[in-house]
Amino acid sequence: MSERNIYLLLTDTGTWFSRMIKLYTKAPYNHASISLDENLKELYSFGRKVYFNPLSGGFIKEGVDRGVFLYKKNTKCIVYKMVVSEFQYNEILKRIAQFKYFEDQYRYNLLGVMGIAMNKRIKRKNAFTCSQFVASVLDASNIYVFDKYIELITPEDITKIPQLQLIYEGKLCDYHQHKIAVFDSAIFDWNQYKADY
Repeated sequence: MSERNIYLLLTDTGTWFSRMIKLYTKAPYNHASISLDENLKELYSFGRKVYFNPLSGGFIKEGVDRGVFLYKKNTKCIVYKMVVSEFQYNEILKRIAQFKYFEDQYRYNLLGVMGIAMNKRIKRKNAFTCSQFVASVLDASNIYVFDKYIELITPEDITKIPQLQLIYEGKLCDYHQHKIAVFDSAIFDWNQYKADY
C-alpha cells in the first residue's frame, strides 16, 4: 500500500489574541494548521480572514508568506510530518474540499476558546477553533482519534500524537532556507558515500 505525507504546523505569531490564549494554555504554540505539501504552500486552518480584523474568523487558506504570517515575520513555529496511507490522504482531501466548498457557512469558534479555558465542552454547528479543525480532519480521516472531546483539543494536544516526526523548529520565515540546507547536506552525504565506494 502506498504512503503519503501530511504536515502539521504549530505557530506562535505574537498577536494579542495568541498572547491572550497563552495566558491560560502556557504552551509555546497556540495556532495549528495542516498542509499536504512539505513546502507549506497551502495551509488550512481556522482563524482571522482579514489581518486587521480579528473578529472576521472562519475557515482559511494560509501560506508562509501571506495572511497573518506575512505581517508577523518573527512567527515561531514547529513543523511535524506524519506518514499516512493513500486512503487516509484522499479522505483528508475530501474533508478539506468540503470546507472549501462550504467556506461561507463556517465560522471561528470564539466561544469554544472560552470553553477550552474553562475545560467545558461547547459544541457549535459549523464553528471550529484551529485545533478543533485539525483534530476533526485527522479524526474523520481515520488517522488519529483523541482521547478527549474534539471541542477541547488544543494545539498542545496535537503535538502528543505518537506518529508525528519533528522536521523543523524555529522562525517560520526561515523554514524554506532550512529545507534547502537539509537537501544540500543530503546531496553532499550521497556524493561522499559514492566517493568512498
